[in-house]
Amino acid sequence: MALLVVLGLTAALQAAASSGSIDEFINAEMPASGTPGLAYAVVEDGEITSGARGEVLRGSGDPVTPDTPFLIGSISKSITAMAVMQLVEAGQVDLDAPVSRYLEVFADRPSGAITIRQLLGHTSGYSTRQGNGAHTDQSGAEDALSQHVAQIAQWTPAHQPGTVWDYSNANYQILGAVIEAVSGEDYAGYVERRILAPIGMENSFVADGERHDGVARGHLPWFGTKRPVKDSRPNRVTAPAGGVIASADDLARYLAVMMNGQDDVISADSKADMLRPASGASPNYGFGWSLDAESGTVFHTGTSRGVETLALFVPAERKGAVVLVNAGSGFGFGETATLRTGLSATALGLDHDGDAGGWSRKSVFLMFALLPPFFVFCAVWAWLHRDRLRAKSGFSGLVSIWLPLPMMIALAWTALHLIPALFGISIGTLYLFLPDMALMMMATAATGLLWAVFRLGVFYSGRS
Repeated sequence: MALLVVLGLTAALQAAASSGSIDEFINAEMPASGTPGLAYAVVEDGEITSGARGEVLRGSGDPVTPDTPFLIGSISKSITAMAVMQLVEAGQVDLDAPVSRYLEVFADRPSGAITIRQLLGHTSGYSTRQGNGAHTDQSGAEDALSQHVAQIAQWTPAHQPGTVWDYSNANYQILGAVIEAVSGEDYAGYVERRILAPIGMENSFVADGERHDGVARGHLPWFGTKRPVKDSRPNRVTAPAGGVIASADDLARYLAVMMNGQDDVISADSKADMLRPASGASPNYGFGWSLDAESGTVFHTGTSRGVETLALFVPAERKGAVVLVNAGSGFGFGETATLRTGLSATALGLDHDGDAGGWSRKSVFLMFALLPPFFVFCAVWAWLHRDRLRAKSGFSGLVSIWLPLPMMIALAWTALHLIPALFGISIGTLYLFLPDMALMMMATAATGLLWAVFRLGVFYSGRS
């Protein structure tokens, strides 16, 4: 979901920042987003201020606090990258060594020559769509991550390694398996012992496939409202790419460590390496962090089912902000991007101009909402005016009868394949994150095809 998770960030850092306070900004933007709960933290020179609004679960009465754990999604990639850098410093991992040196399942395969650096910088050749293929861990086994990575090893990368930047969760799942193989510990145990505990992230842990009380429940967009995710348990397979659970205050502590210029969980030099472009093919991405050279900011967004997050900091000024919301962004309606990016920009005094593309997305949403009933109406009209329809003759008549079918086939292909592919996902994956939009797209494809076929049936069934 790379395009969805960064939607609105660039537009959010353009014009003059609001002079209003954080509370005023939240009061203005939170209702429109439909977000049940929000937590934020701001860190400057190691000092943290934080706040929260709303509920852990809509209607529960349980308040969100700065210590409430949220599934932080792809911000987890930076923590995985930090773990890799620890192993690099220990001499156990070489950034430019092939992954096959550490994972035997990659030996003698097209993907075996991919380097650790290429995995960290998303230039391995694996595509966004390949990385979005697995969102659930059905087995629940302790070795589920290594089992899944063994499957990835059999894939052929979509691009030649080292040539193209293409954001892919597969890269960090592989890195998680490397951490396990080299350290001899499972990914969760290693990260909790070597990173979370030393930083003091007491309200944070790594996905283990179990449900934990107190964690903010995700809410998915549903035709202008938000519905709770029924099963919000994160799993072991997605943990290195998006399965760390952390509170706003804990993430602020993590950002403070990234900016302190000191040798602690990793050296200051390793921290600096993480915040540089990973390679020439990755000018805007370091090791687990997105880079904006123009504004001097470093950031990462996170998109999980019903939870969206943002961590943004300015290393040169040693200030940063974290925003966590327990609501998935709708498409055009109930979006959370302005809330997250605007709040962080307001907190850090950065430029912020909202999102100018909201109405275009609203128009697309409304189009897919209106097309299914429109096609049903057209089918009813064809039946009520069947005599006029059957009277068509000649070449022009046949064209008008048959033309809707290829048009509806093209529309169905666009709705079910082309549009999801633009986000690097399938229509099934889109349903996991935007169920209302996905249902309307599927309904549009189905009703459009049924109308075209029904119209042909009416035409030919009444002719001698």
